[in-house]
Amino acid sequence: MSRVRVPSFTPEDWLGFGRANSSLGRGPRGDRRAKTGADRGAGGGDVAQTLDRTDAEQGTALLEEVRLDTPWVTVVWNDPVNLMSYVSYVFRSYFGFSRAEAERRMLLVHNEGRAVVAAGPREEMERHVAAMHDYGLWATVQKDDS
Repeated sequence: MSRVRVPSFTPEDWLGFGRANSSLGRGPRGDRRAKTGADRGAGGGDVAQTLDRTDAEQGTALLEEVRLDTPWVTVVWNDPVNLMSYVSYVFRSYFGFSRAEAERRMLLVHNEGRAVVAAGPREEMERHVAAMHDYGLWATVQKDDS
């Protein structure tokens, strides 16, 4: 039977004020600091990051890879019901596109049969699709191909 050594902690260590947490990248209460969007850079955090760090206690190198959510897109499809002017109006009123941008995307829908109108996290794209359905447009969510 082997013995396991359990480190002893003081109340200050548990609260994050002791020496044990000061070198571990912990906050004043001992909680790990999460990266915010500003910490990830101007790209909005949609790229993968690789972090290297050395564990001081073990002396081993750790490789930590962070994969962020794959971008999703909202696609509006051509339909035989809605007028081109109405589709342009929906793009301007819901997405806030300029008149020229709304007309350009409406023409993509009309001529090519589809247009990507938004890109981002899946939940947000699902909200956009639900809104397009409320307006009477055909829309779907897809993973971004590019």
